[in-house]
Amino acid sequence: MAWSQITHTFPARSQGSYLVTGEIERAISSELKHYKVGLCNLFLQHTSASLCLNENVCKEVREDLTMALNHMVPETLRYKHTDEGPDDMPGHVKSAVMGVSLDIPISNGRLALGTWQGIYLCEHRTYQHRRTVVITIQGEKR
Repeated sequence: MAWSQITHTFPARSQGSYLVTGEIERAISSELKHYKVGLCNLFLQHTSASLCLNENVCKEVREDLTMALNHMVPETLRYKHTDEGPDDMPGHVKSAVMGVSLDIPISNGRLALGTWQGIYLCEHRTYQHRRTVVITIQGEKR
């Protein structure tokens, strides 16, 4: 069993759901191509952003996801933790609900995503933040 680990920092983005599959694939391509079978773990090192898998073609899905999350977790609740602004605590709640890690199978040197699946970075804060993901690959090399 072999292991590889890469850290990737996304450019700063404001609130929204972003398709980052290509960024992830480019960050790991030199390592990933050596794996016959395995598992790729993505771990986002933040508490007010999240990762998820979802529709990879229609940008309206990303817009609707952000809208739905804002409806479910509004900034107008009476939060006690407000030191970093009204968008901070809702960001923590959204991150806790959605999660900060993904496990994706590796098959023949590629991420084994479904036809319509893409990796989303969901930024829950209003203003731009840079986010870092630790990508750990484990498996059997070719």
